[in-house]
Amino acid sequence: MVIVSKSNPLVKELVSLKEKKGRQKSETFLVEGIKMVRECVAGGMQIVRLVVREDYAGETYSLPTVTLGVDAFSAVSNEKTPQGIAAEVKLPVCALAPPSGACIVLDEVSDPSNTGAIVRTAVAAGYREIYCIGGADPYSPKSVRASMSGVFFAKIMRGTRSEVLTALNGVPLVAADMSGENAFTAILPEKFALCIGNEGGGLSEEVAAKAQKTVRIPMGKHTESLNAAVSAGILMYLLKKKMFEQE
Repeated sequence: MVIVSKSNPLVKELVSLKEKKGRQKSETFLVEGIKMVRECVAGGMQIVRLVVREDYAGETYSLPTVTLGVDAFSAVSNEKTPQGIAAEVKLPVCALAPPSGACIVLDEVSDPSNTGAIVRTAVAAGYREIYCIGGADPYSPKSVRASMSGVFFAKIMRGTRSEVLTALNGVPLVAADMSGENAFTAILPEKFALCIGNEGGGLSEEVAAKAQKTVRIPMGKHTESLNAAVSAGILMYLLKKKMFEQE
């Protein structure tokens, strides 16, 4: 059976996943594209159903599958050039807990593309626990796409600023700020929390006040700042350089 109408209740539900309100109501999010769906399956995510376009002829992983007509699938998709497959996935439920190692704190990072890119780099650099205080939803379409499957392999915990700081009690907080010491020479313990602030406003006063160390990326005189995701990526690798030097 092919669902062709954009007014179909299931299609409307899938379209609603583009918005945070819709994701919260259904407790699911959408993953798009052949590679992303494949890695979602490999990551052990709980997939509710696959959504395929009527002309899709690829792998469906023996999962529950609904088939949409071209127009209905286009309404659901967030991609400019859809590949004809998406997955509706249960939102992971990760209760706030202390980290097992070095971790990341996103303090009101508001751009979903930055959030996704930071998640992607964090997984690559070995920061598997990410704490989100407000800001962009890491499971929004833009964040998921920018994470390039990172959201399937990271433990993402969300809470208020007070809740996150309580979970991190006893873990040294490292603030990313231009007033700090040179990150190239900073010495840190194996377990720490790298705190990345809002793109325009930086870290909140509460998080900055609790930081035991502040680090910066040295820059040329003609450069005022770097993109939040770029800065976070550089710092993630610099602050764990000893680990990578041993590989």
